Amino acid sequence: METTFSISGMSCGGCVNSVTRVLRAVPGIEPLHVEVGKAQVRIDPALATVDAAKRAIERAGFKVVAEQV
Repeated sequence: METTFSISGMSCGGCVNSVTRVLRAVPGIEPLHVEVGKAQVRIDPALATVDAAKRAIERAGFKVVAEQV
């Protein structure tokens, strides 16, 4: 399943790297495209959930403001 998150609090390439890194750390989540304010991910439902991806982003210090499946 592919999902796109709108993310607040991202402002630079370092933010993009942080979000990419935390998403890659979750088994079953593959970041496809991350840019300032947005992350498109592929989630293997056998290994991870949308909520797991959101929690990872929030642990990195950002806020998920919208989700589009």
